[in-house]
Amino acid sequence: MNTYMRYPGGLRKALTLSYDDAVIQDKRLIEIMQKNGLKGTFNINTGLFAKKPGEHRRLMEQEAVDLYTDSGMEVAVHSYTHPFLELLPLHLAFEEIRKDRQEIERLFGGICRGMAYPNNSFTDTLADQLKDLGILYSRTTVTTESFKIPTDWARLPATCHHNNPRLMELAKTFAEKNVKFRSELFYLWGHSYEFDDNDNWNVIEEFAEYMGGREDIWYATNIEIFSYIEAFHQLQFSADGRRVYNPTLYTLWFSTDGKDLIKVESGETLDF
Repeated sequence: MNTYMRYPGGLRKALTLSYDDAVIQDKRLIEIMQKNGLKGTFNINTGLFAKKPGEHRRLMEQEAVDLYTDSGMEVAVHSYTHPFLELLPLHLAFEEIRKDRQEIERLFGGICRGMAYPNNSFTDTLADQLKDLGILYSRTTVTTESFKIPTDWARLPATCHHNNPRLMELAKTFAEKNVKFRSELFYLWGHSYEFDDNDNWNVIEEFAEYMGGREDIWYATNIEIFSYIEAFHQLQFSADGRRVYNPTLYTLWFSTDGKDLIKVESGETLDF
C-alpha cells in the first residue's frame, strides 16, 4: 500500500519563494507577494547592511528588521559578507555562516535554521556539515523545471529562476495539474534588484497574480515546508501499514491507495 504525503489541510501543492541579499527592492517584492498571498524566504548578509539609505542598493539594518518582521517572511542565512565559501578555509566558511546566523537571531529573534549559498559557492564537505552549524537546508541556484519535493536539503534546488523564459508555462502546468499521487512543490528564486535592472517587474506581478489566491495551494516559507515534510517522515506505521502513530507536534495529512485523505493529530494513534 502506497502512502502519499499531503500538505496541511490535505493540499497536494505548495509554493514558496526564495530571494537573496536584503536589497531595497525587497520592499516592492514583498508588497506584491502579500497582495497575492504568497510567502517566502529572504536570505540576508548581516555584515553588509547599508550605512546610509540606498547605499549599494542594500537595506539598512533597521529597515530590514522592520520589513521582514512585519511581513511574516522567513529570514535565513546568506553568509555574513557574501564570499565564495568554497575558496575559504573551512573554518572561515563555517564562521561566515555562524556569524550571520547569530546576527539574524539577535535581530529577528527565534532560531534561524535555513540558508542559501552565496554565489552558489560551497563544497561537499561544507554542505555535509551544515547540520553541525544548526542549518537544516540550504538552497543552491540549480534549477530543475520540475515540481518534485527535494530529497537533498543541503543542496536544495529550485524549480526555476524568475527570469526563466518558461516561467509562466511552468506556473500554468503546476496550477492546472491534477495531482493524484506524490504531492508537488513549486520553488521560485531570484534577486529582487533584477526586476529593476531588467525593467521587468511585470514578470513577478503576473506570476504572483496568477499563482496567488488558489485554494489548492499551500503558500509557505522554506522552513515551514521543510519542517512539515520532516515531521511527516517521522510518522510511525504498524507492520501491516494500517495503523499510524504521530510522535510530532504537527497535525499531519496523507493519502493511501485506498483512502483519499487521512488526518492524524499530534500524539495520536490512528487505525485506518
